[in-house]
Amino acid sequence: MAPPLLTLRDIELTFGSTPLLEGASLAVSEGDRLCLVGRNGSGKSTLLKIAAGLIDADDGERFVQPGTTIRYLEQAPDLSGYATALDYVEAGFNPNEDHYRGRYLLDILGVDAAADPSHLSGGETRRCALARALAPEPDILLLDEPTNHLDLPAIEWLEGELKSLRSALVLISHDRRFLENLSRATVWIDRGSVRRLDQGFGSFEAWRDETLEQEQTDRHKLDRQIVRETHWLIHGVTARRKRNQGRLRDLHGLRQQRREQRQQPGSVKMTIAESDASGKRVIEARGVSKSYDDGAKPGAKPIVSNVSLRILRGDRLGLIGPNGAGKTTLLNLLTGTLEPDQGTVKVGTTVEVVTLDQKREHLDPTRSLSDTLTDGSGDTVIVAGQPKHVISYMKDFLFLPEQAGTPVGELSGGERGRLMLALALARPSNLLVLDEPTNDLDLETLDLLQEMLAEYPGTVLLVSHDRDFLDRVASSVVASEGDGRWIEYAGGYSDMIAQRRGETIGAEIGNTGKRRRSGSKSGPTPETQKRKLSFIESHALKTLPGDMKKLEIEIANHQKTLADPTLYARDPAAFDSAAAALKTVETGLAEAEEKWLALEVLREEIEGG
Repeated sequence: MAPPLLTLRDIELTFGSTPLLEGASLAVSEGDRLCLVGRNGSGKSTLLKIAAGLIDADDGERFVQPGTTIRYLEQAPDLSGYATALDYVEAGFNPNEDHYRGRYLLDILGVDAAADPSHLSGGETRRCALARALAPEPDILLLDEPTNHLDLPAIEWLEGELKSLRSALVLISHDRRFLENLSRATVWIDRGSVRRLDQGFGSFEAWRDETLEQEQTDRHKLDRQIVRETHWLIHGVTARRKRNQGRLRDLHGLRQQRREQRQQPGSVKMTIAESDASGKRVIEARGVSKSYDDGAKPGAKPIVSNVSLRILRGDRLGLIGPNGAGKTTLLNLLTGTLEPDQGTVKVGTTVEVVTLDQKREHLDPTRSLSDTLTDGSGDTVIVAGQPKHVISYMKDFLFLPEQAGTPVGELSGGERGRLMLALALARPSNLLVLDEPTNDLDLETLDLLQEMLAEYPGTVLLVSHDRDFLDRVASSVVASEGDGRWIEYAGGYSDMIAQRRGETIGAEIGNTGKRRRSGSKSGPTPETQKRKLSFIESHALKTLPGDMKKLEIEIANHQKTLADPTLYARDPAAFDSAAAALKTVETGLAEAEEKWLALEVLREEIEGG
């Protein structure tokens, strides 16, 4: 077996008073496909920079086999000092390498090779850095969040490109599907230590949960042993008589071991502030069109063309399309913040909208964290109409109390993402508008956000390039078909792909069963096919039995009230109220039973198929 191309051994690194990496090791061999995972701030990017030779560890060894070439994709590339985008890419080549590939990659990624780097957007800058890293086809490719600022077609192209390379890969990404499709081994950074699973990311989460469960069991055993030894020290006859010094030293050792154990970081505690329910019909768009003059060709370019959509309470609608397709324009048309050139958009009168601005354009980088959360009005945050101390609310989103005075501009990307969530979720709403909510969030926080959205009784409009997130959250997706045409498909991203290929979609259930609807008549016709349960369907299948039990209890209580023969004579209004409530709950139970039965049939069909 050939020795590793790159080895990190016993890496130690401390920022401030808390060790970031303690005895961390990493080996990258020829053809490896590794993904680095861990909570935000766990040290993933730092370890990757140490592997790239960009920063030095406090202690430990870094060894690279002679002649090995390494390329590193950083999150914030600096293109200053280069005349063109191509000059920046070509600067990453070794002598005698073919520079044609650099121009080819820039073209594929949609960046003008002759563009002045100072005029490029943040996304274009990232794509230039990606071309520079990929072009030389190095022995080892270190990629830190390569899918950021890429649309879905570009992400899928990148997957294919990376699969075709002979380079060993080390990836950091929040995109589950990307990691599942590319990784063959998983490196988990947790509380300063590094653990390796010789399986891809698809097996990681079950292994992680099992590891943490065993750790909790071991900690409990240690605690019980300390209790027993302490009891012996205080009450043992032998201890009182001659003080067994060896056993006493063992007790001190156990206590020291317990103190030195680093606890698993807490989880984000998300509670969404709900307003009163909206009407059943949240948004109705009829024949909506919008065009812009882009200056490239005479005439206006259609962004949205004759689109009709009906969005009902509880829908989770995902918007999908390449960068520049008009997702934000369509979102603004649907929420009433932009007037259409043609057609009408009606937004329900009781709709209360909260928008998660993941671009963070409304964050003042000079304002402190606490002032941003309280809007400068003391030390209290109003959450769901109730006051909560700002430090307590900060802790819910994994901020430390000492960060209260930290300027927003000094927060990491992940911390700013959590701050945006904290701001959005504190405001009452029945319509959530989420524009790229997954940016810079770690996988655990994404899990919790998905669970929260599953429980949210309101309506969600979602723009995302994260295929796994769309599959787990969306009940339907509206995809750009080009030339301003938008088509709605039932289910998530994978369901859309299946329908576009002319395959069939299984039983139509609840929100996920809506037929494709649009004012545009072109595009494929969806049929029905079996598919796996979506995240929302799986969640409903688990929770509906409990919901039905609660409804049955409510029905019994109302029936008991109405069974009082004197109620109508004593209080006709109370009788009418109880009768109306009974009818509502019985209707709700019937709907829940019907939905559960349909889901159970679908599950049996899938498992039997």
